[in-house]
Amino acid sequence: MNVMTVDGYHAKIEYDEELDLFRGEILGLNGGADFYGKNPKELRAEFRKSLGVFLEVCKEKGLEPRRHFSGRFNLRISPELHERLAIEAQAQGKSINTLAQEALQEHVAS
Repeated sequence: MNVMTVDGYHAKIEYDEELDLFRGEILGLNGGADFYGKNPKELRAEFRKSLGVFLEVCKEKGLEPRRHFSGRFNLRISPELHERLAIEAQAQGKSINTLAQEALQEHVAS
């Protein structure tokens, strides 16, 4: 996945073949904001414009622009994988939660 960052905000970038433009979608917001551009320079400028408009609307409406994350989520896995994780965690002297956090942290760090 291609990600562009502006002022601490991140956007997923994809190519829209139908429009022959790059499309960006700003991630982690309490609403939707997207933008288009022909090249990276134009895309970054449009990102700034779209973000500015979104932040201004949030300010006017008294809304928090970023989505709130609690730090908790449910994960559904097969019973077989659950058993294997429990055994691996126990063998390492860790909880399943700790083992999962380490794996997820490693995945997003790469």
